[in-house]
Amino acid sequence: MQKIMIVGAGKGGTAILNIFKQTAEVVAVVDINPRAAGIIAARKAGIPTGTDWHEYMSSDLDIVIEVTGEENVFKELRDARSKNTVLIPGSVAFLLATLLEEKEELIKTLRKITYEHDLIFNSSGDGMVVINTEGTVTLFNKSAEKIIGVKRELAEGRHVLDIIPTSKLLRVLNTRKVESNKELVLPNGSKIITTRIPIIDENDQLIGAFSVFKDITDVVNLAEEITNLKEIQTMLQAIINSSDEAISVVDEDGRGIMINPAYTRITGLKEEEVIGQPATADISEGESMHMKVLKTRRPVRGAAMRVGPNKKEVVVNVAPIIVDGLLKGSVGVIHDMSEIQNLNRELNRARQIIRTLEAKYSFEDIIGQSEEMMIPVEQAKLGAKTPATVLLRGESGTGKELFAHAIHNASDRKFNKFIRVNCAAISESLLESELFGYEEGAFSGAKRGGKRGFFEEANNGSIFLDEIGELPANTQAKLLRVLQEREIVRVGGTKPVSINVRVIAATNMNLEKAIANGSFREDLYYRLNRMPIHIPPLRRRKDDIPLLCERLIRKINQDYGRNVEGVSEKAINKLMDYDWPGNVRELENVLGRAIIFLSYSETVIQEEHLPELQNSQVKEKDEDAVQAIPAETLAVQLERYEAKVIKSTLKAVNGNKTAASKLLGVSVRNLYYKLEKYGIEVNGMQ
Repeated sequence: MQKIMIVGAGKGGTAILNIFKQTAEVVAVVDINPRAAGIIAARKAGIPTGTDWHEYMSSDLDIVIEVTGEENVFKELRDARSKNTVLIPGSVAFLLATLLEEKEELIKTLRKITYEHDLIFNSSGDGMVVINTEGTVTLFNKSAEKIIGVKRELAEGRHVLDIIPTSKLLRVLNTRKVESNKELVLPNGSKIITTRIPIIDENDQLIGAFSVFKDITDVVNLAEEITNLKEIQTMLQAIINSSDEAISVVDEDGRGIMINPAYTRITGLKEEEVIGQPATADISEGESMHMKVLKTRRPVRGAAMRVGPNKKEVVVNVAPIIVDGLLKGSVGVIHDMSEIQNLNRELNRARQIIRTLEAKYSFEDIIGQSEEMMIPVEQAKLGAKTPATVLLRGESGTGKELFAHAIHNASDRKFNKFIRVNCAAISESLLESELFGYEEGAFSGAKRGGKRGFFEEANNGSIFLDEIGELPANTQAKLLRVLQEREIVRVGGTKPVSINVRVIAATNMNLEKAIANGSFREDLYYRLNRMPIHIPPLRRRKDDIPLLCERLIRKINQDYGRNVEGVSEKAINKLMDYDWPGNVRELENVLGRAIIFLSYSETVIQEEHLPELQNSQVKEKDEDAVQAIPAETLAVQLERYEAKVIKSTLKAVNGNKTAASKLLGVSVRNLYYKLEKYGIEVNGMQ
């Protein structure tokens, strides 16, 4: 930046200062009058001032402007300046100042004109594109950006075919002819109407081409909509009229403009009583929801009121009609309460179906009039009304699962899930994850996102844990926490999950004996045993056998497609003489076999149709002789016989426990438990 010293701070010096202080470095303003206008202006601008120019004369000054008009000052400055310093007299300075001022004015005018041109160019709703003779885009307005989908900064300076491959502006450069109102499809699918004009200067020289165009996509669509408007209106009216839902529409002032036949059917009001009338015209009791929605602009759901001359009880849903941010009215849908009540009845029926699918049986399905059976039934009914854990105890086949179903269906959880789990049927490695679920990545093969366990699935319902005595020790500990804290922790997780589950457990095992030998936790036993229900074996309630036969035959007839009517008296006596170690399950098996071998002409099970049923004493052979086992309880005899069968099976497979478990139809874990229970040594068999 050039360094300038101004000598003379009168009117001329002040003007020159104002011009050069923005474009050069003014090192000093000098005047013999310290109160001259230029001196004051320089001080305000932070420029050094003085009364003696000698103080500021130096070899690094580029320009000295003399504005005093005194010849002797000019001569002194000329003699004192260095050879590199230019001395400009006041007259030249004034001329230069005038030229600079004119330049500034011209620049301001040019900027104003350019701004106005750009404002007009960009404020137009039509797209405008200008190219030069090489086809390069030189002007590209905002409407062109919007229609073509290319920013101005990306378009200007590029060839027009790079921006609009379908452009015909190059053709106008060649023909010099105006092309008016030509249709063109842009690459983005928009349709435009364009006029192309060659740009020719006053010397008849071609300097470019200009295109102005309008997007007609919306216009074409609007024309199509207008063409089909009558058809759409007719279709809309038909849709509203065909709806079984009562519909009413009001305008922004709350006056009715449309109702359908369903509205007349429910309210009893005709069109002339509603159309053009206030929205309150149909209200018998309650507030007009149309007026409320028009006031708040918020929808209303499930408002109860009475409408029409008959004061019909209805529930209404009303929503505002807003178009482009403007409230145009509201639409209401009216539901007849009697129809809703019918739907509730259907819902209850559906719930009943779902309930029977999940928990099949109720107390009506438990057959038995004997005192031995009535006691546990009454206990179970009492237990169903409480949230207490129930422990069903009894031999295999006595109907423990049937009791579990009935307890769930008689409880307040009957509409929620009933999950059944056979603890002996799931391998020990999977049991914990199946019961309590697992988190993602808890083990290899775990599902993404983890999995809910049986307890989470049964939340707010009931879970039936059959064969509870078969639970391994670590799972027993987790189950104890569930019963105590009402929460579970998934496998691989740390966050407890609260649950509300009613536990119904069942076992045919002697849990007290299992506690004594350390295979079952005593604290878990006390948690489970809050409400024990002992289901008697069939041998202790033989009076129920005729009723059981009747119900079982009915079930078997459905399964086998037969029409057996019953059992003869002799056959009943034979059945009642037997002790039924397999309980009701064995009775069903015997009746099923008898029905299979009945001819289709026979409708009554006779004594000869039944297999041999003998209450034989179990005998065991030693190496020397056969010795009859003294009379013992059936449970003891069954355990002795079970041990004998396990021994013989293991001998047959040379002590292979896996093969023996498959032949016996039990899990390997269950087999190990029985080996320990009966003290059977396997090493000598291998």
